[in-house]
Amino acid sequence: MEDRVRVVIAEDSVLLREGLTRLLTDRGHEVVAGVGDAEALVKTIADLDGQGMLPDVVVADVRMPPTHTDEGVRAAVALRKARPGLGVLVLSQYVEERYATELLAGSSRGVGYLLKDRVAEVREFVDAVVRVARGGTALDPEVVAQLLGRSRKQAVLTGLTPREREVLGLMAEGRTNSAIARQLVVSDGAVEKHVSNIFLKLGLAPSDGDHRRVLAVLTYLNS
Repeated sequence: MEDRVRVVIAEDSVLLREGLTRLLTDRGHEVVAGVGDAEALVKTIADLDGQGMLPDVVVADVRMPPTHTDEGVRAAVALRKARPGLGVLVLSQYVEERYATELLAGSSRGVGYLLKDRVAEVREFVDAVVRVARGGTALDPEVVAQLLGRSRKQAVLTGLTPREREVLGLMAEGRTNSAIARQLVVSDGAVEKHVSNIFLKLGLAPSDGDHRRVLAVLTYLNS
């Protein structure tokens, strides 16, 4: 498969871990390892990296042994810092705001944060795994809303129209221009115009060294 990706799953529930493995392998992807705690996740990634077999993406639960608090997401943050090219998709029952923000702080490329109870379709989850593995983003709208709710500094976005803020919010969820157009029931050209205006108003000039879409999303999340 052209979109075939290599995945490591970190989930302490054996049933859920096996279920995720089955979902991904049935669709042609390769689950190279499944582990039940954060320590095993870090060791597995180090071993695979040492063999030149680093996976495309890690799917990690937030709460893992021994304390079942934040071991999983802390391990995910550490892996991102040590290996920026490794995709990380956090799958959780709740939003851990501190670590979600830290996970996105360096770069929003190849990162995702989905809430288990809000993943409505198998295809939606698998698409998110592939998107993150390929360097894209996959953020649950509730995650975006909670991260925004932490801050009171909205001045940087006051120049945007309500529709431009709506488009930027959908960009922060990891949606493409075409997906945004479908969501808002407008043309692709209309979305492209809104995106261009957003870049202009946020002062994001074209540059070979900067990814304006990522910078716009980070501005949105940090505002």
